[in-house]
Formats: sequence, structure tokens, C-alpha cells
Amino acid sequence: MSQAHAQGTAVEGWDLAALNGVLAYTPEDMTVTVESGMTLSDLQTVLAPHRQWVPLDPPNPANCSLEQLLSENLSGPRRCGYGTVRDHVIGLRAILADGREIHSGGNVVKNVAGYDVHKLLIGARGALGIIVEVTFKLLPLPEAEAFFQLECIDWNEMERRVERVWNSICQPVVFDLFQAGVERRSGCTLVLGFAGAREDVESQSAWAIQEGFRWSPGLTHDDEFLGREGAGAVMEQSVLPSKLVAAARELPDGWLVARVANGLLRYRALTSRVNDLRPLATSVTSSTAKQLSDRVKQGFDPKGILPSIPI
Repeated sequence: MSQAHAQGTAVEGWDLAALNGVLAYTPEDMTVTVESGMTLSDLQTVLAPHRQWVPLDPPNPANCSLEQLLSENLSGPRRCGYGTVRDHVIGLRAILADGREIHSGGNVVKNVAGYDVHKLLIGARGALGIIVEVTFKLLPLPEAEAFFQLECIDWNEMERRVERVWNSICQPVVFDLFQAGVERRSGCTLVLGFAGAREDVESQSAWAIQEGFRWSPGLTHDDEFLGREGAGAVMEQSVLPSKLVAAARELPDGWLVARVANGLLRYRALTSRVNDLRPLATSVTSSTAKQLSDRVKQGFDPKGILPSIPI
């Protein structure tokens, strides 16, 4: 994370970290409006007594502010089943570079008024404005959860196992692969997670056990990946889900986490080999996309006070 986000983003002399209150919470409507300086972990604590949550699980939620969650469009292993931040935000308030305040969306789930400006601000890394308030639609906490892992001896076995999951009756909320070993020839691990009604979780768990998966107490592979010492910066690549295993097996030595169902691959090279690593992303941003990005930036921040839009 950037140092600005780690310490709280300052706007006009005040600190977002101080804006950490719950502004409105209606459990019956399953919506909550909060200030963006609150951490995701603290918000989940507020919602838990009503058996509700925001179904997002980025790394280190205790130190992840909602502003960081939205501006960096963070997600975690449960992305397979619950989607990303944009799927759960129904409204927000932001401060533009010139000090103007804008509102987008509302505080009810069935709201079609106006433009979904908040979908532009989410993932913009503060390039269009600073998010100071957000309204989430909530989900009930699942009645049960279960997680499983299967170590594959090589990438050929991984391909077969992934295909087995695709063709099964299972609907996992977690469908990841990771490689903790440095050597690309070493084994890789497939991770499945199920959540929902207890009967559904038990049925899918029985299938996983029959397939050779072993029960896991939780999801730690993201934290293990990010906490690796001696590793280079995190690099990302998006591919078709059907091509993900093939893309993963072509990477040089390093550490890997991938969202199989979403086609998102995250990789860290050995520090000593970073200079020899070819970029993961081989596509070149089109001139049309760049022109559109520049027009959006001009509309929100004509003087270029805020950072550039990441594309």
C-alpha cells in the first residue's frame, strides 16, 4: 500500500483516519452508511451482532480503511463467491480536487436515480476525488463455512483438478491456487471454500473430501504471499479463467496466488531476479482507452491536483 493510504489521506488539513463513525445503520434494510476512515474490521464488528457483514476480505482488514478498500478496489479469496467492492456499494460521498462535494447513488438497494459515479471513483486510487463516506448493501453472515486444500504434484495435475471443480455441482465462494515454494517445478495447492446454508456446505464438503481435499482451518495463503521476505513487488495479470493455469505454469521462480474463477494472477519474483523478469502484462493500453481516461480526469480534476488515473 502507498504511504499516504497507510497513514490516512489528508484533505484540506484533516485526516480521514479521524472520520470513523457509523452515520446510519438499518439492519432491517440491510444497509449501512459509514465514514471512510473506519477500518473494515471495525465495521464488521458493528454488523456482527445482527448477523450481517460486508462480504469482502482483503488482507489485513484491521488496518484497511474503507477509503483504501474503495480507492484501491481491494478484495480477497472470497471474491469468487461475493464479487468485488463495486458489487456492494450503493452510494458514496467524495470531495473533489477543488473542494466541491459530490454524492453518488443513495442509501437504498433499489436505487436507479442518476449516474453510478461511484463506480468511477472505486479503484481510481484517489485520482478523481477523495471518498469520505460510503453506503454498503449487506448480506447475512453465512450459516456455515468450510475450507479445503489439495496439494498437486505438478501443473498437469492442477489442470485436471481445476477442471473437476468446474464440472462438479459445487459453487465455491473460494476457488484459488497458490504456490508457496520458490521452484516452479515444485507442487502447487488448490484451495476451495464453501459458505451458506449448513446442508449445502456439508454436501459440497463431502464432495471435496471424496476428491482428496483435506480440511483447512482458514484462509492464510494471501497473508503468506504478501508477507514473503526476499520477494519483489506484487505483479498482476488478468487472463481468461480457462487460461489461468497455463499462464501460471509459464512464470519463472517465485511465489504465486491466483483467483481461478476470476482469471486474476498475482506473482512475486525473487528479489535477485526482479531485473530479469519480463512484465506479466503484455497488452498495451489502447489510444482510445487513454483518451477516455484523460477526458474523465479533465472533468473531475482539470488542474491535475490529484494523482493520475491508473490504467
